[in-house]
Amino acid sequence: MAKTKTKFVCSECGNESPKWLGKCPECSQWNTFIEELEQKSIGVKLVDEGIMQKPLALDEIKITNENRLSTGLDELNRVLGGGLVSGSLILVGGDPGIGKSTLLLQMAESLGQLGMKLLYVSGEESASQIKIRAERMDVKTPNIYLLSENNMENIGFILAESKPNILIIDSIQTMYNPALTSAPGSVSQVREATHTLMRMAKTTNTTVFIVGHVTKEGSIAGPRVLEHMVDTVLYFEGDSHLTYRILRGVKNRFGSTNEIGIFEMSDIGLKEIANPSQMLLSGRMKGVPGSCITAAIEGTRAMLVEVQALTSYTNFGMPRRNSAGVDYNRAILLIAVLEKRVGLQLGNSDAYINVVGGIKLTEPAADLGILAAIASSYRNKEIDEGTIIIGEVGLAGEVRAVNFMEKRINEAMKMGFKTCIIPQNNVIGLKDKFKMKIVGVQNVNEMLDIALGGK
Repeated sequence: MAKTKTKFVCSECGNESPKWLGKCPECSQWNTFIEELEQKSIGVKLVDEGIMQKPLALDEIKITNENRLSTGLDELNRVLGGGLVSGSLILVGGDPGIGKSTLLLQMAESLGQLGMKLLYVSGEESASQIKIRAERMDVKTPNIYLLSENNMENIGFILAESKPNILIIDSIQTMYNPALTSAPGSVSQVREATHTLMRMAKTTNTTVFIVGHVTKEGSIAGPRVLEHMVDTVLYFEGDSHLTYRILRGVKNRFGSTNEIGIFEMSDIGLKEIANPSQMLLSGRMKGVPGSCITAAIEGTRAMLVEVQALTSYTNFGMPRRNSAGVDYNRAILLIAVLEKRVGLQLGNSDAYINVVGGIKLTEPAADLGILAAIASSYRNKEIDEGTIIIGEVGLAGEVRAVNFMEKRINEAMKMGFKTCIIPQNNVIGLKDKFKMKIVGVQNVNEMLDIALGGK
């Protein structure tokens, strides 16, 4: 009996090795090699006469203007860059139970009402289980066809026979090719299944959605090449304790990247949040120290968020620092600026920082608002409820200009704010005239004198 040959494949980059290695020499990741059976290579004719294409000059290529297909969900259209492009391959990833399947089923209902034919292939649920969820979400269109299948060959035959406009695969980690002996979810199976779906999408002009599981680090499970092969990568983010969900585009060949859409999870599905600023400020308490409003840019959208801070005296020698929604190291840096440049004695006080609504502030434009919230709590003086504070802070206590300032101010005006404290350099560069008071500051002390009324 012939001896079975095995090989070891890195689950991160797909690098192959004849023996197990603790560290991958290609991507330098540890403990990523997985044992798989080695497949015999099959001879393939590399050049087929009559099929091989010839290179064309750039000016010889004709572009056909195809209208995008609306998904029926404005927030999803925003993230996709305006709608669906025929023949595109879209990957949707997220934590278990975050709402990936719910989002795609709602999209299928909207497209089915427009006369589109959809094939929903699930490798995790039976057709009856999907039907139960569809009834709960009031999905009734007859143009959705359900299939419980894992075999990629069978899916290919059914796709060629039914010819749907939209194909949904839930999930890619459960699909397998019988020609490979490795288990579903392995590097080779995920790579082969994605390559098959990409070929189906481009040859049949079918838009394909792929649901992908994520690892504990938050990245798509499987080889990294999976994200390179698809046209669009969407991440569905959210806290299991909160009802709000964020759909973020991290790769899009047909639109801008890092665009977001905001939804609210309910018992009948996902609801779109057309005005996230109003949603994030809905439960704000007025006249309370330690609260400040700032403006963040997510993709091309400006959102107003509330930053809360709480300082309290500690009897211990080591004060606590805790932050939620703000990078911990950034929070420590800003507290040090308050101690050194402003003179606040925060060395004997605990400091807690929180961004309301589960939003994560990653851009430096929120620095000035965070400082104002901390100083407001420490001095026990509230910031005027009609004031918004925007700006980046340096280690010398200077306030630096930020981008998209006009867009941030317009969002503040729409929400009824009367005063906007921004960097002085941004005031000089403003082109539009705003129906609100614009105050420019050059350092943190000037901002605190205006926002809190001096020392």
